[in-house]
Amino acid sequence: MNDVRLHYIEKGQGKPLVLLHGNGESSDYFEHQIAYFSKDYRVIAVDTRGHGQSPRGEKPFNIKQFAEDLNGFLDEMSHPKAIILGFSDGGNIALEFALKHPERVEKLVLNGANLFPNGVKPRYQWPIVLGYHIAKCFAKKSEGAKKNAEMLALMVNEPHIEPSELARLTMPVLVVAGTKDMIKESHTRLIYKSLPDAQMNLIEGDHFIANKNPEAFNKVVERFLKK
Repeated sequence: MNDVRLHYIEKGQGKPLVLLHGNGESSDYFEHQIAYFSKDYRVIAVDTRGHGQSPRGEKPFNIKQFAEDLNGFLDEMSHPKAIILGFSDGGNIALEFALKHPERVEKLVLNGANLFPNGVKPRYQWPIVLGYHIAKCFAKKSEGAKKNAEMLALMVNEPHIEPSELARLTMPVLVVAGTKDMIKESHTRLIYKSLPDAQMNLIEGDHFIANKNPEAFNKVVERFLKK
């Protein structure tokens, strides 16, 4: 049972397509996907615990808890099964959820996900680590710093998924990333190669392709979903 009610945006009818945003973001990130996919699916863009309009609650603030929040959320929505599309930390939540509750995932789209922190290119990870340590120093004196430290900790300390674990995910998976992504291309390929039924696409752009290059991103995802 969730200790918080997750905020969400819902549009369209049909099979549920759940959208999970990245670190420090909200469901607003998917402004170019919600309307587009709602013509064929019941699109549900969720704000993760402590993000957007969803309250923080008292439970742990980590990827595994967010995955359990999603499980409770699908129960509340009476959806036994859904297509899950996760971006960045949302992709990591989607992976944790699929590993724990594979029977609830029809198809999986992983956009800019990583299995462990050093899947991120060092030039992006170092400033995150530095920011985390600075925020942690001020966390006892400032509520804002405490919240910032908790948010950055998600990228510094998580996730922890062994590539061998992905062999258990038998549902179709689309692994997608930007050509100039902050996730190492070798790491994206590792995720792809570790999955039994996966395809991989690199789309022109950086980490935020769904938002910055939505036309290309939406077409790739749509092709995968309709296959």
